[in-house]
Amino acid sequence: MRKALAAVAGLAAVGLALAGCSGGADSGNAGGSDDDSQVEVFTWWAAGSEKAGLDALVKVFDEQFPNTEFVNAAVAGGAGSNAKNALASRLKANNPPDSFQAHAGAELTDYIEADKLEDLSSFYKDNGLNDVFPSTLLDRLTVDGKIYSVPSNIHRANVVWLNTSVLTDAGIDPTKAPADLDAWLADMETLKANGVETPLSVATDWTQVQLFENVLLSVLGADGYSGLWDGSTKFDDAKVTKAIDYYTKLLSFANTDGTGQDWPVATDMVIDGTAAYNVMGDWALAQFDAKGKVYGTDYTTWPTPGTDGTFDFLADSFTLPVGAPHAGGAKNWLKTISSADGQKAFNLAKGSIPARTDADPADYPEYQQGAIASFSEDTVVSSLAHGAAVKVSWLNDVTSAIGQFVSTSDAKTLQDALVQAQTKALG
Repeated sequence: MRKALAAVAGLAAVGLALAGCSGGADSGNAGGSDDDSQVEVFTWWAAGSEKAGLDALVKVFDEQFPNTEFVNAAVAGGAGSNAKNALASRLKANNPPDSFQAHAGAELTDYIEADKLEDLSSFYKDNGLNDVFPSTLLDRLTVDGKIYSVPSNIHRANVVWLNTSVLTDAGIDPTKAPADLDAWLADMETLKANGVETPLSVATDWTQVQLFENVLLSVLGADGYSGLWDGSTKFDDAKVTKAIDYYTKLLSFANTDGTGQDWPVATDMVIDGTAAYNVMGDWALAQFDAKGKVYGTDYTTWPTPGTDGTFDFLADSFTLPVGAPHAGGAKNWLKTISSADGQKAFNLAKGSIPARTDADPADYPEYQQGAIASFSEDTVVSSLAHGAAVKVSWLNDVTSAIGQFVSTSDAKTLQDALVQAQTKALG
């Protein structure tokens, strides 16, 4: 993940250097072409539920645009890091795909500043997306009055996934979420006393950052948490100190030796009962489904303790790069992923919820029905770990600081590093 973040952070400098060059994708009709004979779509959805979601989208695309050939440019491995590194190389060589996957929000800042993305505001207007995407989403997609990506879904990051049998066997009611972090830690003590070696599972570094953002959200509340990203809340605040203390305690119940593993390993620990809890986005739903587990029976979910009433947001989205050789094909692809049929097919496979407000909740299973209601009713905040809250360079600094902390448990060094990262990012 760190490798991927560093690669994307470097795109701004790369793009500015290329702005003065000619050749490559700037020659001929490339860039201004409306060629829709094909579309090369670049993602990291190469396996598991992510590939299943992509395949579902492609099926709808082929039905809607039978004369546009879909070219799958997915790059596997590294939780997206391999794909992001490959994308950086292609953009540097002025050889962009027709559309590429990115997280909606601040993660796109470096691409935008490097003039690598087309403004899609007119696409939104022409296709009525301003009327079917909620304002809470549109606000997070808009940069200086322009929109540069089209979301295929909405994910929630403040979700605890739990094994009902593990909790029941320890005398804990799995249907009742702890009121706060103190109550949750007390339940973890109970689990330990009943022989559960790993009450809380974690995996690679970004999963640890996601856990930390959940703790920040729980302690600071929605306004205080959001203030971290615009500077109205400082990282030397006493509440951040308190959050780091809670984070330290939570990690004492976790398998911090699992840092080299990707997220499915941590989720599988809950599925097979070797862990009680895992804080993960709702892409985990497809993992439980794939293992034949039944929601409400084998497992259940609740918002991370202390965050009920808040929806920690991220979204997968797609772009139209400057110089795309088949811009017409890319626009067709963007039409499919933003369409009602495309979003329904994709989100049923991936576990996320549609970005469109005209989706029928009855088309989705129980967990997603709850997530749809939460997104429409709760306070929405932007995920740190998944690129919605801050630009890549800032997230890279946070990830490095968290990685060091997991090894050393030095709370003061972590907080000092977070203060420095905020100061560097905001000036």
